[in-house]
Amino acid sequence: MPVLTHTFSVTMQGHSQIGNISEPVRRFLASTSIQAGIVTIFVKHTTASVLIIEDEPGLRADTKTVWDRLIPADSTWQHNTRNPGENNAHSHLRGQIQGQSLTIPFADNQLLLGTWQEIVVLDFDTRARSRDIVVQVMGE
Repeated sequence: MPVLTHTFSVTMQGHSQIGNISEPVRRFLASTSIQAGIVTIFVKHTTASVLIIEDEPGLRADTKTVWDRLIPADSTWQHNTRNPGENNAHSHLRGQIQGQSLTIPFADNQLLLGTWQEIVVLDFDTRARSRDIVVQVMGE
């Protein structure tokens, strides 16, 4: 069973910014000869996550609000107090809960996503940076 891997980067601004990465994942899948299997998407950072959402402005705003309420920025988090200059403990904690990988089935060389489902990166960090994404396709 072949396994193909592709990496790409996206520039993110942090502060719970959401970036849609559905199209680069679809393009990579379409470039392969694999017709059915699974696609794994992985973000190589502890302060970012990948997930599936209905990607519309209201849910983008609600997603930021829910994370701000669940795990607020707080200068007294141990990561911040034990590491001079750090202010992103909440970013790491959010990433731990949301997770860094996602697996999606595909058939006929098409992702089996629902009508409104999109693949996004959620960047929790406190500054702009480039995020590395790994896409791995496995199937036949």
